[in-house]
Amino acid sequence: MPPMEWIWLAALVLFAIVEASTATLVSVWFIGGALTAMIAALLNGPLWLQIVLFFGVSAAMLLLVRPLAKKYLVPRTEKTNAQSIIGKTAVVTQKVDNLRGEGAVKIGGVEWSARSTDGEPIADGAVVRVVKIEGVKACVELVKEEVK
Repeated sequence: MPPMEWIWLAALVLFAIVEASTATLVSVWFIGGALTAMIAALLNGPLWLQIVLFFGVSAAMLLLVRPLAKKYLVPRTEKTNAQSIIGKTAVVTQKVDNLRGEGAVKIGGVEWSARSTDGEPIADGAVVRVVKIEGVKACVELVKEEVK
């Protein structure tokens, strides 16, 4: 059997290759554990100590590094103008008819192309709620009829 320092070095290289081949943090904590265990092996530490150090340092790095990595490496999503209108009410300015590909609503002073979520036509002047955005079209559902 090869000396343990070679086994820990092989583990360290394997974990580094796995980490380098992924876009997210997958095995960086095991790299630290393998490095610590290899140092213990080079200092003639007993096998049980090497194993305990490997798992202990790996667990500690997982608990300490993961929250920091999530905080600084995970991109924050910000609502765009389009996403900010989801859930808002609007007034139909042009009859919404999915079959004809027609329809427009006015939301906060801005006119949007619109489609009905249930496929039913919606008359001019109706009050609708924006359910989602698909491309440049607001998908709306009828809230109530407005009397003009």
